[in-house]
Amino acid sequence: MPREFNRSDRVAGQLRRDLARLIQLEIKDPDVGFVSLSDVEVTRDLAHAKVYITVLEPDKAVTSLRALQRAAAFLRRRLGRELRMRHVP
Repeated sequence: MPREFNRSDRVAGQLRRDLARLIQLEIKDPDVGFVSLSDVEVTRDLAHAKVYITVLEPDKAVTSLRALQRAAAFLRRRLGRELRMRHVP
C-alpha cells in the first residue's frame, strides 16, 4: 500500500501551520501587518524551505516583509524547539 504523501509534503504542512501560528501570536512587531502564509515548499532532503507570504495591505508590503526578515532568526529558533527535527529547513 503506497503512501499518499511523502515526508517533504508532511514537513511542509507542519511548517505552514506552525509558522502561521507563530506569526499570528508570537511576533510583537507592529510593522508586520496583515500577512497570510500562502505556501511552504521543502526540498526532498529537508535542508531548505521556501515560504511564500501574501501581504493583504499593498501599501505596507515592503515594511511587512522587512519586519518578517528581522524576525527570521526568532522564527527558526522557535520552529526548532517545536518540530523536534535534527535540522530545521
